[in-house]
Amino acid sequence: MRLHPVRCGVLLLALCCFLSITWITSLQEDGGPQSVSELQTLHKRLLVAEELGVQVNRDLSSILEQMKDSSSSSFSSSNSSHPGVPSGKQKTFIQSNIHLYMPHLREHPGSLVPNVVLGQGRRGVSIVLGVPTVKRAKESYLVNTLGSLLYGLTAPQRRDVLIIVFVAETDADYVGVVADSIRTNFPQEAQSGLLEVVSPSQYYYPNFSAVRETFGDTKERVKWRTKQNLDFSFLMLYAQDKGTYYVQLEDDVLAKANYYTSMKTYVGQEESKQWLFLEFSLLGFIGKMFRTRDLPMIAEFFLMFHRDKPIDWLLDHILWVKVCNPEKDAKDCAKQKESMKRRFKPSLFQHVGLHSSLPGKVQRLKDKDFGKQTLHTPHSNPAATLSSSLKHYQMHSLQRLYNGDDFFWALTPVHGDYILINFTPPVHATGFLFRSGSIETSGDKFYNTTVEVLPGNVSKASAKHQKSSHQKESDNGFVIVGRFENGVAEGRVDAALRPVSALRLVVHSDSDVWALLSEVHVKL
Repeated sequence: MRLHPVRCGVLLLALCCFLSITWITSLQEDGGPQSVSELQTLHKRLLVAEELGVQVNRDLSSILEQMKDSSSSSFSSSNSSHPGVPSGKQKTFIQSNIHLYMPHLREHPGSLVPNVVLGQGRRGVSIVLGVPTVKRAKESYLVNTLGSLLYGLTAPQRRDVLIIVFVAETDADYVGVVADSIRTNFPQEAQSGLLEVVSPSQYYYPNFSAVRETFGDTKERVKWRTKQNLDFSFLMLYAQDKGTYYVQLEDDVLAKANYYTSMKTYVGQEESKQWLFLEFSLLGFIGKMFRTRDLPMIAEFFLMFHRDKPIDWLLDHILWVKVCNPEKDAKDCAKQKESMKRRFKPSLFQHVGLHSSLPGKVQRLKDKDFGKQTLHTPHSNPAATLSSSLKHYQMHSLQRLYNGDDFFWALTPVHGDYILINFTPPVHATGFLFRSGSIETSGDKFYNTTVEVLPGNVSKASAKHQKSSHQKESDNGFVIVGRFENGVAEGRVDAALRPVSALRLVVHSDSDVWALLSEVHVKL
């Protein structure tokens, strides 16, 4: 016979009440406790009753969790109607004590089920990047931040990274707008599962009007920092089983080129050592890397004191609890704490937002250790004569890019625009690489643009090429050998087309943005 969980809970509770009433009745029939012995007996019985009460409370909590799990299937099914959302069930967080710190969650089954608006359920990556975002009164930096994180990632790196955008809002319409913006700006990344968008349930946040003012902060600031603690905790708990390492970011940062390689190399060097987190930026909570296995403990600490202090203070307190000896002085404590966090230089992430998510707050925080960003990659290219129909901006000319001195930045391309690289004499180019956009202006890319070569011997090469390749011919003897995908065009030049007299880029549709070339490499 299988008992329903709710019935079991009711039976346990009834049994506890029955035993308590029986003991009290027996005492009343005896005329009440008349001696020390009877008082001791009563005390023991009360202790037993207390233990039973605790056990019943645990059992009822377990029943509540089972009820939440059963209700989460319908909750997640409603989320699955969104395009790109996996059809599997979304589970509640594995955080047994969360109801002790947020008791209001008990009132709403499913309150800990994450609302996955966009994602493919990616797991098993090396690095998970957490990007919390909120509705800002002024400018939003989110798209630029994501473009910066995605810029320059190779195909293998894209498979080894997961970027989770946590929209820390309960307004379903706003969450949908953010997801649509990400889907529009980064369609391939959204489709592949590289980007996820999640939000909390409408019942996740407590009543913030009940928070008390501390440390001289205004009521509004206390609400803001309390919510931030809950936001970071939610994101960490959601990310805990997605990969090996978790990096906390913000929605208004700029990543340095090759940040992924730098982080992977550094964490490989430090993995065998004892540390709580690695720092890839000096500012606040930006660029802090944790082992995902430590996230439940860290998030629980944040939840335990989410009403009391800002999150960066709480992180410092975790270090104090773990390594500081109360019998030693502050200098020794500082030394021990430093041993649990390791600093990578130079910084890989820079804060760029001017307007804080706290309304009315302007923050001009800059990481001085970030240094100067490299916006172009120089190469030693063969001698050539350059020409283009595109008008460059200020001193960012095509010639300076080709020479390795600068990037090329052109005004909005239109259909028919071109870049022409003439080689005299022809060169035996084996391949090419053109990279558009930059870490700071990731949207200024070449779209719907082909790469074409002009063989040194057009008639001879054309005959050989038609027999050995499926590449199409263009006009004036040029052959299409590649096209821009996600801002990058890279490929090989068939032996039948060599030597090469010219390379050109041809734009096939009007663009809405400027175009920036940060790298040109003619491979010999």
